[in-house]
Amino acid sequence: MRLTIAAIGKLKAGPERELAERYRERAVKAGRSLGFRAIDVIEIAESRAARVEDRMAEEGVALLKHAADDNIVRIALDETGTSLGSEEFARLLGRWKDGGRPATVFAIGGPDGLSREFRAKAELTWSFGTATWPHQLVRIMLLEQLYRAVTILSGHPYHRA
Repeated sequence: MRLTIAAIGKLKAGPERELAERYRERAVKAGRSLGFRAIDVIEIAESRAARVEDRMAEEGVALLKHAADDNIVRIALDETGTSLGSEEFARLLGRWKDGGRPATVFAIGGPDGLSREFRAKAELTWSFGTATWPHQLVRIMLLEQLYRAVTILSGHPYHRA
């Protein structure tokens, strides 16, 4: 299974980008033996439209281009979503992979959030809590959770309940 993070906005060079890359590399290495082929990060430029609705719509179209196949698991990262524990997320990810789903796309919206169109097509809307997080930190937290999920699935001691 291929994992893709499609995110509006770019992480600037510095500690945040380094931490995100460290978790991405760890997850790739730990997940390879479990059948997770890659973790790609796609950065999409923020829309410059004047109206919020137009910005969200343009960004939603750009995100959906990376999740066009109906067999892909689409996950929207959004504060209105379902809160999942690490073990529950690991089980879901393992179930999708074992069920033959070829890829999972995690969408992180920009400052205005995700479009209704993307959220409507998402199989899961996942929240990291009710607090509002900067989208750059959400990317790091997601990459850490991906690493944690593959370590849970492999029985590695990184995750201690």
